[in-house]
Amino acid sequence: MYTYNYPRAALTVDAIVFARVENEYFILLIERGHGPFKNKWALPGGFIEMDETLETACKRELFEETGLKVEQMIQFKTYDAIDRDPRHRTISVVYFAELNEKKEVKGADDACRADWFPVSGLPELAFDHKQILEEFFGNL
Repeated sequence: MYTYNYPRAALTVDAIVFARVENEYFILLIERGHGPFKNKWALPGGFIEMDETLETACKRELFEETGLKVEQMIQFKTYDAIDRDPRHRTISVVYFAELNEKKEVKGADDACRADWFPVSGLPELAFDHKQILEEFFGNL
């Protein structure tokens, strides 16, 4: 269906979902079930489908990996470092949603687990997700 003469970058979305509980921010992360970065924690996200918008893709990936549904997500920033994904050239558009509580989540699809972490005590993160969260919470 699509034919190009030049290589194209892959387009992904990542979801920052957070809740503030007793003056502390908690972030929703997934444990990756596949490489790269298998068994490392990451923001929920993935590749867009050809027939969906970026926000729709982000909400879909969030639901597939955590079971969490959100009504609306807001675009934060685009990350395009050439080496951010060891598989190939990948550009990610990051969205966010704030919840008024930590909702129940469960790892599914290509996520082994999903869980909430205090921003002050994050595990080692895959890709450039540490940088993304530092920039996001620095702007909050």
